[in-house]
Amino acid sequence: MKRLHAAALLFCLLPMVATGAEQGAVLSNRIDLIRHDAPPLALPGPLAVGVRTLELRDPDRVDVLGTLERGSVVRHERPLTVEVWYPAVVQQGATGTQYLTETRNLEVLARLHGSAQRDAEPLQGQGAFPLVILSHGYPGNRYLMSHLGENLASKGYVVASIDHTDSTYRNQQAFASTLYNRAPDQRFVLQALATAAQSDGNFLQGIVDADQAGLIGFSMGGYGLLNNLGAAYNEAMIEAVGAPPLGLLREHTDASSTYRQTLDPRFKAGVAIAPWGMNSGYFNAETLAAIRLPVLFVAGTVDSTAGYENGTRAIFENTTGAERVLLSFVNGGHSVAAPIPLPQEILQTADKSGAGHYADPVWDSVRSNNILAHYVTAFLDLHLKQMAERESVLGELPERSVGLLLEHRAAGE
Repeated sequence: MKRLHAAALLFCLLPMVATGAEQGAVLSNRIDLIRHDAPPLALPGPLAVGVRTLELRDPDRVDVLGTLERGSVVRHERPLTVEVWYPAVVQQGATGTQYLTETRNLEVLARLHGSAQRDAEPLQGQGAFPLVILSHGYPGNRYLMSHLGENLASKGYVVASIDHTDSTYRNQQAFASTLYNRAPDQRFVLQALATAAQSDGNFLQGIVDADQAGLIGFSMGGYGLLNNLGAAYNEAMIEAVGAPPLGLLREHTDASSTYRQTLDPRFKAGVAIAPWGMNSGYFNAETLAAIRLPVLFVAGTVDSTAGYENGTRAIFENTTGAERVLLSFVNGGHSVAAPIPLPQEILQTADKSGAGHYADPVWDSVRSNNILAHYVTAFLDLHLKQMAERESVLGELPERSVGLLLEHRAAGE
């Protein structure tokens, strides 16, 4: 069944202006802002949130950069830093943590303020919570969608956000590494946290349900997500200019007899925010039709990086084997919904370098973050927690929804 809600006239698209209190909060780099006009499921849930940082190592991954240099396949131990938010028991009167993070402007460090308490005790006795993995763009880091991490954890999810090696602000390396590593990074983190949840003495023991896992990917994170949901990369791109050396990308295509065996059945749903790849030839109608898991697509209609008509919308149209939803921010760009609000430290620089990585020219970022949290909550609740009442949310625009388009298609449509 198809449900389509058209946007109001585009000249009405100007975002709501924040109140004085909201503006003051923005200047303190709060990642947990909720506007007065936020849709209902954007509000935090009833659970307190803890946060911890993990240092993971994949012991036997192809080293794309080393392979480029030597001309033969090199393997190495691949490091991945992961931020984990989880339902917790926090001390009375405890204050939220601060996250010191690099930004798109390499000369600027930002101090973000959240609600989670660092190293808080996990909440036991309420069963295991579904696992959600966050995967940033190129470049980015694990804090780029930290607002979503805290928000979902307060609603009964364990959320793991990855620093993708060779894709972070400080460590941005040849694009070929990201093209090869993004999908296996996502799978490796799922397996690592599933193992931790079964390990005596680990803080995740008993609180993670890795069999009900969701994946949220922004830009290149969405590129990896689609591959992990069953969309093989286009075989024509195996030897494309800039592709991983020695045909390594073949492993993630149907030209490989093992590709489909690597897919992890514990992934049950995905949220692809401005997924990159369709407009660059890495996906096509045939590869996308193989996806069978539900997907929420999110995009700005003037995205010049991943594309809209030839990008996210085309992906949505061609994912015919799956139930899917497309949430479009009219006149929004590539960064319309996923990133944290623009850090004040960048605003304080003379040239504001890096600001465009976080800000959208049309949409207020707190507003778009709130809308994203509303629909992501409904989508994951439906598909990871089997909360059937959430299905109606995915077919309805919130109040004061000027500038939004929402479409819902069943598998086969």
